[in-house]
Amino acid sequence: MSEQKERKYPYEPKAPAVLAVDVGGSHVKTVLNGIDERRRFVSGPKLTAQEMVDGVLEMTKDLDYTHVSVGCPAPVKDDKPVHDPVNLGKGWAGFDFGKAFGKPTKAINDATMQALGSYQGGRMLFLGLGTGLGSTMIVDGIIEPMELGHLPFRKATFEDYVGGRGHARLGDKRWRKAVLETIDLLVAALEPEYVVLGGGSAAEIEELPPICRRGANEDAFLGGFRLWVDA
Repeated sequence: MSEQKERKYPYEPKAPAVLAVDVGGSHVKTVLNGIDERRRFVSGPKLTAQEMVDGVLEMTKDLDYTHVSVGCPAPVKDDKPVHDPVNLGKGWAGFDFGKAFGKPTKAINDATMQALGSYQGGRMLFLGLGTGLGSTMIVDGIIEPMELGHLPFRKATFEDYVGGRGHARLGDKRWRKAVLETIDLLVAALEPEYVVLGGGSAAEIEELPPICRRGANEDAFLGGFRLWVDA
């Protein structure tokens, strides 16, 4: 019991030896289920899907894993990105991660993977505050990736106000006000029992509404492990 409390990275005993891969705009990070260690390498705006796989395979060649989960910063359908991520290179749309890794592989949107790792039952709305606005609902264990950031808000969209560009344009105080208004509107529409705020900018919301709690970046790895746990 004490061993689990002292862990820096999550562990899912019901999952097999899953390598969770969290693909971000600045780094690609991996954690193997059961091994309390994170590895990473620099990504950047020119990183292709094949380069990501090659980098992960090279970085983890001493690890023994049987399954792979990939969190990708783009919409994903049937384990393949629908289009290239905005902040990475080319060759992601339709890319076959399973074939490239040579192991059973599942891919989902990165916000959805963090949402799954944050989930504690019931009706949860996950909002990822970062470059854009990631969003996912999980209701009684059913995952529903969403693109709420593209819905109209004020004179533009939610993402235009609470994403990175909006933060830079509005400044901290007005940006926080826009985030809290976004939460209020989405809670009223979707009626979650609780909201998890994740993403790189979540820590900048100092006082959270009672319905909210902060997620942890490490939740993404737990979400990757949970993808392989039978419901």
